[in-house]
Amino acid sequence: MEILSQRQLHTARLRGFWTLTKFRQTALLLVTGVCAYALTEGGPFDPAEALWMVSALFLSISGCTALNMVLDRDIDVIMERTASRPLPAGLIQPSEALMFGGTLSILGLSFAFALDLAFGLVVSAGFILDLVVYTAWLKRRTPISILLGGASGAMPVLAGRVLALGHIDAIGILLAASVVLWIPSHILALTTRRAAEYRRAGVPTWPSVYGARATRVFTAGSNLLNTTALITAGLMLRIHGAALVALLACSLVICILSTVQLAAPSAKRNWLLFKLASLYMLTSMLLLTLGSLA
Repeated sequence: MEILSQRQLHTARLRGFWTLTKFRQTALLLVTGVCAYALTEGGPFDPAEALWMVSALFLSISGCTALNMVLDRDIDVIMERTASRPLPAGLIQPSEALMFGGTLSILGLSFAFALDLAFGLVVSAGFILDLVVYTAWLKRRTPISILLGGASGAMPVLAGRVLALGHIDAIGILLAASVVLWIPSHILALTTRRAAEYRRAGVPTWPSVYGARATRVFTAGSNLLNTTALITAGLMLRIHGAALVALLACSLVICILSTVQLAAPSAKRNWLLFKLASLYMLTSMLLLTLGSLA
């Protein structure tokens, strides 16, 4: 019975370390980088280079996420949504998470620079923006921190473009901007739903600082600008007409939803916006990629 208990604990700890990487979030950012790389290459690409890129992005993003959880463990334990995470739950010790996240980060950044200098610099910029600027410095000071967090989330897609192209260009900037402009639909919808928890944890959010209506206005405006950025990128890439129409249709759904939420807010619609946001970003990147390869 004791052996079984030890096995269960061992399995739980392994799952805990995996949880530290926030795999679904990491995978979404990884997909944006892969899509940007593939649509820029415009055809068959070097599998070895692609594998190195995926490894570098996955390790650096996962490592940064784990280190973020170390820094945020004191607020995570206060919030119902995050109290069951491995660190606040006591399943994994901070020193273990620090070693885990640090190892992944060093490997990821090393892979990135070994692959390409410009690629490594962009990946490093995302790492620093997320861990140092967003989490350690601004998250507990100002709601505007989400824009810096969004900028860090935009670095994988920019990195993929830079690796394939060799430099930053207008399309790369538009793709990165689309990720930044996607953030409000994702983060602000969540903070609106969990506003009381964030207040208890002492984390300033748009709803608590600027009010619910200003948050909805900002979200609707960001979605409109995001649509503009994506469609402009699609036109510049000369993607297939069917993909462009599908991209416009998806963007209009999000824009209409956020506009209706602005005019007639409801908790149900707010949560639907949150749920659709990640699917929207994934779909838009895939449409741009498939449309450019068609």
